[in-house]
Amino acid sequence: MNRAGRFGELPRTRHIPFWPFRHRFSVGEMKRSMRPRAFRSAILAGVSLLAVGFTGTSADAAPDPAPTEQQLADYIAAGLHGGPIAANSGSACTSGSGAGSGNGSGDCLGGSGSSSGSSGGYSSDTTGYGPTMTSWVAAFGYGLAHPDAAPPGVNDWNCKPSAAHPRPVVLVHGTWMNAYNGFAYMGQPIKDAGYCTFTLNYGRSNLLEGGGLGSLLPGVMGTGYIQDSAKQLSAFVDRVLAATGAPKVDIVAHSQGGSMANWYTKYEGGANKVQTFVTYGATHHGTSLDGIGALGRAINNLGIDVLGPIEILVGHAGIQQTIGSDFVNKLNANGDTVPGIDYTIVGTRYDEVTNPYELTFLKAGAGAKVDNILLQDGCEQDLSDHLTMMYSPRALSIALRALDPGHAVPLQCSFNPPLVGGGGSL
Repeated sequence: MNRAGRFGELPRTRHIPFWPFRHRFSVGEMKRSMRPRAFRSAILAGVSLLAVGFTGTSADAAPDPAPTEQQLADYIAAGLHGGPIAANSGSACTSGSGAGSGNGSGDCLGGSGSSSGSSGGYSSDTTGYGPTMTSWVAAFGYGLAHPDAAPPGVNDWNCKPSAAHPRPVVLVHGTWMNAYNGFAYMGQPIKDAGYCTFTLNYGRSNLLEGGGLGSLLPGVMGTGYIQDSAKQLSAFVDRVLAATGAPKVDIVAHSQGGSMANWYTKYEGGANKVQTFVTYGATHHGTSLDGIGALGRAINNLGIDVLGPIEILVGHAGIQQTIGSDFVNKLNANGDTVPGIDYTIVGTRYDEVTNPYELTFLKAGAGAKVDNILLQDGCEQDLSDHLTMMYSPRALSIALRALDPGHAVPLQCSFNPPLVGGGGSL
């Protein structure tokens, strides 16, 4: 049993500021670990000042302490109900620059509480294959230059599942990624383990469709409305089931791919089509983006639209994944899970995108099994961040074990650094 917990229990290891007393860290590692925390503290303190500025305080009143991250999340959630909406906030959800407001109403696709963008976008099949990569940096660069390339081992539409592995595996990339650089490391080993594997490029939205400035780069995908992307995944899964003759698929997903596939199981008919669901750094409960996204939403709740301009930069999907968005609220409105699915949810202590990293973990509802795993539990030398965890040998071994729980796939443990991955080698 992994100490990270099973059946909905969260890991015992917590994100607390006393690492130097618990582990032997180098000075450089300590500095890296403290920078995001100090920045997050500054963000939380800023929220406190903002709240004071709008609510007022008496001259002799003691200053309020900075809110905890949970208190901030609660404050944001409360602000989404009945809070003021900025002028021209775009209640008409398909009206060009006004789309995506919602501010808690849940009536539009965006539901992001901001005022930018329109709906649109599409998914596409891969063409050709790129090489196997062990470094995230190298894979990301290749994916930008070859946006439609497939990772090795996937999309053999003549593949028929075996009796040993009766379900095809669908690989789902994350925000600003694509099929290739999302799975250039994991694709071939999963295929070699005996699985029919498939993947797609989803959420291909241009700047006018709300894809953000990143969409100007040819290899940046996963930027459109997440609900649209879930429909694209639904159609793709149906194609995979028709081609393979299998009754269900397994899903391995990264970042937005996890929360988007989660939406698919809850709202797009995927509940009876998915058996095993493995996610890495997924934004199941949103993210504070080290406090930046949370602060922006808090300001929006006060009636000042700051997420709109940010949404123009990062795209609809990026804003939808912040704590307290309509998307996140509806995603978990009826619980974290659906009956009949076996979940393996992987997080990393060094996740700079999905944070606090505990937000990725799920609590099992009736009829579901959940194994929440912290990547560093039992392997402190794995320093994978949000991106390089998809290039971690340990992360790969966790996926293989989850896909075939009847066989004791040994968990790997090796050094995997942030930013680069690949054991530090390009």
